[in-house]
Amino acid sequence: MKDHAATQGACPFRGTRIGGAQGSEPNVNHWWPNRLKVEALYQDPPQSNPLGRDFDYAAANAKIDHKALWEDVRAFLHTPVDWWPSDYGHYGPQMNRMSWHSAGTYRIADGRGGAGQGMQRFAPINSWWDNGNTDKSRRLLAPIKAKYGAGLSWADLIALAGTVALEDMGLPVQGFAYGREDAWSADVNTYWGPEGWFGKPPSEQPADPQLGHPEQMVNRGLRWEGGPKDDHYDLENPLAASHQSLIYVDPEGPGGNGDPMDAARDIRETFARMAMNDEETLALVAGGHAFGKSHGAVPASEIGGAPEIAKMSEQGLGWSNPVGSGNAEHTMTNGIEGSWTPNPTQWDNDYLTNLFKFEWEQTKSPAGALQWTPTDPDAPKTPDAHLPGVMNPLMMMTTDIAFKVDPAYRKIAERFLEDFDYFTETFSKAWHKLMHRDLGPTSRWLGPDQGDTFIWQDPVPEVDHPLINETQIADLKTRALDLDVSATDLIAAAWAAASTYRDSDKRGGANGARVQLAPQRGWTVNNPARLDRVLNALTGLKSDFDAKGPAKVSMADLIVLAGCAGIEAAAKAGGHDVTVPFVPGRTDATADMTDDESFEWLRPVVDGFRNYVDDAVGYSVSPEQIALDKAALLSLSAPEWTALTGGLRVLDQNWDGSDKGVFTDRPGTLSADFFRELVSTDLDWQPETDAETAFDLVDRATGQTRWHATRLDLVFGANAELRQISELYAGVDGERYFVDTFVRAWHKVMMLDRFDAKAERKAAVSDC
Repeated sequence: MKDHAATQGACPFRGTRIGGAQGSEPNVNHWWPNRLKVEALYQDPPQSNPLGRDFDYAAANAKIDHKALWEDVRAFLHTPVDWWPSDYGHYGPQMNRMSWHSAGTYRIADGRGGAGQGMQRFAPINSWWDNGNTDKSRRLLAPIKAKYGAGLSWADLIALAGTVALEDMGLPVQGFAYGREDAWSADVNTYWGPEGWFGKPPSEQPADPQLGHPEQMVNRGLRWEGGPKDDHYDLENPLAASHQSLIYVDPEGPGGNGDPMDAARDIRETFARMAMNDEETLALVAGGHAFGKSHGAVPASEIGGAPEIAKMSEQGLGWSNPVGSGNAEHTMTNGIEGSWTPNPTQWDNDYLTNLFKFEWEQTKSPAGALQWTPTDPDAPKTPDAHLPGVMNPLMMMTTDIAFKVDPAYRKIAERFLEDFDYFTETFSKAWHKLMHRDLGPTSRWLGPDQGDTFIWQDPVPEVDHPLINETQIADLKTRALDLDVSATDLIAAAWAAASTYRDSDKRGGANGARVQLAPQRGWTVNNPARLDRVLNALTGLKSDFDAKGPAKVSMADLIVLAGCAGIEAAAKAGGHDVTVPFVPGRTDATADMTDDESFEWLRPVVDGFRNYVDDAVGYSVSPEQIALDKAALLSLSAPEWTALTGGLRVLDQNWDGSDKGVFTDRPGTLSADFFRELVSTDLDWQPETDAETAFDLVDRATGQTRWHATRLDLVFGANAELRQISELYAGVDGERYFVDTFVRAWHKVMMLDRFDAKAERKAAVSDC
C-alpha cells in the first residue's frame, strides 16, 4: 500500500527497457516465431468498428446521391490546394495511382489484398515505399468522405476516385460498383513477405541485425528464387509482388538491374499472380502511363520516414520533404523523374507511339534513379507539371522498355498502336477488373451503374423458377438418404462444394454447383470417384423432382441439402436430434460461365478438414499453418474450426478414406469421440519418422496402437489454445456444445457465398 501511494501520478509503464522505445521489447512472436498464430482467426474484430455490428452499409450507400458524388469527385480533380498542389492542375493522375495501388495488392493465390477493405489506410501497406505520397491523395479526399459520411466507405471512395479521374481525362469507363466495406484495424496477419524497409528505398535502410546492412540484401529485396534469367522463376506463394514494399515490380528492373528483358519476365509473373494475362497487363501499364508523371526531384536520403514512423507534428502523414516547398516541383516519390507523354492529363496513344518511335538510352534522375531518355533531340517534350513555360524530356522506365523488347508484349503493343479503339476498350475493361476483382459476386455489388458482367466475376444465373418450400425440403432430405450412396458420401459432396469459399475475395462456395464442372470435379482432394457417384445419384433425384413441377431444385441447392440430411442422420445416430438449417436459392453455373484457369487457384494444397496434403508441393511452413490460413479464409472462429475438423473426422471425411484422425469405433456418427481420444492421457503420441508428419497413438498400458494420426489431427491437442477447446468438447457435458457448434458452423460455411440471401446469410454468420 505504501508503494502504491508513493507512485500515484507516476508513469504506469515502469519496466526496465531492453532497448529502443518503450514497447519495442521482444514479444511472443519474437521468441516463438513458428508458433501457430490462432489469433489470425480474429482479424478486424467487430469491437474495432465504431459503426456497430448492425450497421447496414448497403442501406446507407443507397441513400447517397451517386450522381452528385461522381460530380463532386470530378470537381475536386480540378481544384488544387496549396498544401499539396496538383500536377498539371489536375489531380486525376494522382488519384489514378492511388486507386491502382490499392487494388493492385490483390493476389489470386489466396484472394488477399485488393481494394475491398481500404487496407491502403493501414500498416504495412500505407508505409510501403511504393505507396509514397498516397497518404496525401487520401487526405485530399477527406472533405468528400466527410460530406457523404458512413454511406461512402473509404474503400469505395479510393477506387471511385481513380475511376472518375480516368473518365474525366477521356477514358470511357465500364461503370462502377460500390460495396467495399471498410476494415477498421490494421491487417497484422496477412503474409506479404519479409518486411524490413520501413518505407524507404533499400539504399537508405538502417542496418538490421537479422538481415544485415542494406547493401548485403540480395537484389534489393527480390522475393524470387532462381530468377528471371534462370530456367525457373520461383516466386514464393502466395506472394504476387516480386519485391518487398512494392505493389508490382521494381521500375528500374529486377533488383534495380536496368535490364528490360529481366523486367518483362518479372512483370509477366507478377501480373499473372494478380489475375491478369499479357494483354490486360500491357493495357493497364500502357494505359496508366498515358497519364501523369513520376517524381524524383529529391534524393531519397532527404525524405523522412513513412506514415507509421512519422513525427507527431506531421499529422499522420509520412515522407516529409524538407527541400524547397516539399511538394510540386520538389516532389519525391519513387525516385524516377518525368512524364511519359506530352499530354499527361489526356487519354491518347502517345505512350506507345513514343515508346516505339524513338530509341531510348539509360540516364539518371535528379534523385539518382535509373530511367530512360530519348536519344533523338527532336523528340517531343513534356510541359513541366508546375513551372510555366518549362519543357522537359520524355521519360521511360526500364519496365516500359520491357514492352518493346519482349516479343509477346511487343506483338500486343503493336496491335494497340494500330487499333486505338481496341486498346481503349481493353484498358477500360482491365481497369474495371482491377478495381472489382475482389468485390465478389454481383449480388454484393451496389450502386446504379455497375457495368456488364464478365467471366472473372464467377457469374451464376438468376433464379427463374419457384423455390422449394419447407415440405419439399423435408421430402428431398428423406429421398436423398434413400439413394444408393451413404450419408457420409452426401456430406463429402456438400463440403467439397462449399469449402472452396474464401472470404478474402468472396470467391468459391456452393452456389453455382461448380463442383460438378471442371476443374473442381477432378480435384484429387474431392475423391472424384466418390464425388461422381453422389453427383450422378443427385442428378437422378433432381430430374424426378423437377418433372413434377412447378418448383424446381438446382443441383447447387440439392448438393447442400443432401449434405444437411447426412449431418442430421449422423447426429441422430449419436443420440442428437438436430435440424440443420437450409436456405434454398442457389443456381447452377455452366462451363461457359467458368474460367478453368482462374478456378484452379481455389484448389487446396492442404485441406485440414479432409486430412489432405498435396505431396507434390514443396512447403516452407507446416501443414497446420496452411490449415489455419484456410480456416481464416472461411472466416471461422477457433471453436468453429476445431468443431468442424473433429466432426468431419468422426464422419469419416478423409479425402482418401484413410483412418488417420478417425478416433472412433463408430465412423459416420457425429460424436465427440475425436476429442475424447485426442486429449486422453492414456495415449502416447509416437511419430513414425523424425519429420513428425504421421503418428501412432499408443495405449500406454498395453503398448498397442489404438489410432493413427497426422499433424493436422494432433494440432488440436498440441496447441495450447486449441487444446482448451478440445478439452471442453471432451468433457462430460461437452458433446452438446460440440454438436451445436458443429451444426452452426456447418450452416455458416454453406451460407458464406449466399450474398443474394443477405438476411439469412447474416444470421448464419453472426450466429456463430
